[in-house]
Amino acid sequence: MRISDLDYELPDELIAQEPLARRDASRLLLLDVATNEVEDRLFNELPGLVPPSLFVFNDTRVFPARLLGNKVTGGRVEILLLRKTPEAPDRWLAMGRSSKGLREGMELSLCGGRLTARVARTLDHGQLEVDLRAEGAVDALIEQAGEVPLPPYIRRAAGDADRTRYQTVYARKSGAVAAPTAGLHFTESTLSALEEAGHQTAYVTLHVGPGTFRPVQVDSLDDHEMHEEAYEVSDATVAAIGRAREEGRPVVAVGTTVVRTLESSVDSEGNPAAGFDTTRLFIRPPHRFQVVDHLVTNFHLPRSTLLALVMAFAGVDLTRRAYREASDLRYRFYSYGDAMLIRGGTR
Repeated sequence: MRISDLDYELPDELIAQEPLARRDASRLLLLDVATNEVEDRLFNELPGLVPPSLFVFNDTRVFPARLLGNKVTGGRVEILLLRKTPEAPDRWLAMGRSSKGLREGMELSLCGGRLTARVARTLDHGQLEVDLRAEGAVDALIEQAGEVPLPPYIRRAAGDADRTRYQTVYARKSGAVAAPTAGLHFTESTLSALEEAGHQTAYVTLHVGPGTFRPVQVDSLDDHEMHEEAYEVSDATVAAIGRAREEGRPVVAVGTTVVRTLESSVDSEGNPAAGFDTTRLFIRPPHRFQVVDHLVTNFHLPRSTLLALVMAFAGVDLTRRAYREASDLRYRFYSYGDAMLIRGGTR
């Protein structure tokens, strides 16, 4: 598959810059792989659009990982925290940006002086390790003073409302720097409606990293190096999937992160295995899905690995037609945009 296969045209005004007033007021484009049909629906119709199923959600929580500040020389700097490293209690793997670059040993003042950082090591691909210091607990200061790391296509500063809206209502485990955006449409009422319609729910955790926004920069997808992300599948979720298979319930992945988690966790017999691990799985056509039957997802960037995953699940031609129809129907795109439900064919 070539990178040009992941191109499509999109008017800038269709890139959602703000969330809707109500999470579940989104539109829902229904793709049926078996019938090759595309329908314009509403998100609150979701419980009735698939038979009683097992919905699997990603319960990762976005933390305020964006830290703004200055070098001691006065130059502006931006640090995006990724995850803690084992070398020291408050040493973080991060990405840094400044006008003249960052060097080992450089001291930084962040969040209005409430946090200080020392660049401990510079790494490849713009990454570095920083030691953070504060008068109080560093983690608490990050929660208070950090900014929500909104995606680069949202062309505004993060506000207080984003701390809630760029977060799923079921987020539990902190560690993501980007939201699993398909889940942003769900409310407590939506979850109750799923239960009332006979659906069951389960959870996995995949901490979404900044690589989710990184475009593919090679001509052939076979040459793309996938970013690594940590995930967890619980014993309870494995058991729920086993029961769903016995009962003939489809498995509905809420988001591409759930797909990657479940498809990464399978053993040699195609069954998901419980535990902690990391994945670099790059799902693209022709991938044979072993766990997921249906997919709820948002609309994704051109030339992105997420769009390649959707094409693997729905088919290249149906995906292209669906994206054209969504644009013609003035759907809202990307993180704060509308959603798709892809009813898969037989596995």
